[in-house]
Amino acid sequence: MTVQVFDSHPCELGEGPLWHPERGQLFWFDIMGKRLLTSGRDWVFDRHVSAAGWVRRDALLVATETDLIRLNLETGAQDTVAHLEADNPVTRSNDGRADPWGGFWIGTMGKQAEPGAGAIWRYYRGELRRLFDRITISNAICFAPDGSYAHFADTAPGKVWRQRLSEKDGWPVGEPEIFLDHGPDGPNPDGAVLDAEGNLWCAEWGSSRVRAYAPDGSVLRDVHLPVSQPSCPAFGGPDLRDLYVTTARQDLSSEALSEEPLAGQVFVAADIAQGQREHEVIL
Repeated sequence: MTVQVFDSHPCELGEGPLWHPERGQLFWFDIMGKRLLTSGRDWVFDRHVSAAGWVRRDALLVATETDLIRLNLETGAQDTVAHLEADNPVTRSNDGRADPWGGFWIGTMGKQAEPGAGAIWRYYRGELRRLFDRITISNAICFAPDGSYAHFADTAPGKVWRQRLSEKDGWPVGEPEIFLDHGPDGPNPDGAVLDAEGNLWCAEWGSSRVRAYAPDGSVLRDVHLPVSQPSCPAFGGPDLRDLYVTTARQDLSSEALSEEPLAGQVFVAADIAQGQREHEVIL
């Protein structure tokens, strides 16, 4: 297995990789740089941005620290879709992903990772509803191939949950159950994605790897990276078999950066597993 640099621009906190299936194009964010990026182009915002879903061919639903906006990729025009904790200056958006019903799940967190300051929300057909609260670092939002359940994580306690979903409209049914419990001193679950077989590919912050877990929680394999802080994986490429991984330079000392000069760049591992096509957001 060979991991290569896909994009050499160093992000302070790379996050939210999204393979747009109709454009055949990868988008990602530098949260601290307040930018959305794609190869050869970027969009700069006046507030933190972190995750997106695609809306037809030429638009994205972008999560910012205060709202969800529709961004026209051709003109740059921005329209507010919903306000997101706009009255809370402590928090910003973090991990997010579209669900099989055309909804969009988005997590928030404190800008200084204040304990319990964040939440996980779902936007669905004009309604933004809070699903879970008292989240410290929201992450790992992803969905089963058959839509039967969602995953989400709180990185701080090292836990990943599995949540059953309604077949009708995708709202949570019952209480979430623990899928992985690494504890606060174990691997730190960051962003994650489910492949076409329901395996969870989780970036583990501080561990220099993306680890694949089977549906029963057992470890399948690791994708090793030359940097310590992988933040989020996404499947893409012509056949959705390539694994893209954003990474971060945040909080690394000058000495650490000299030891991992590629920190913050985007990597790709070719022909890893069969990914899912990302769902379109229905506004």
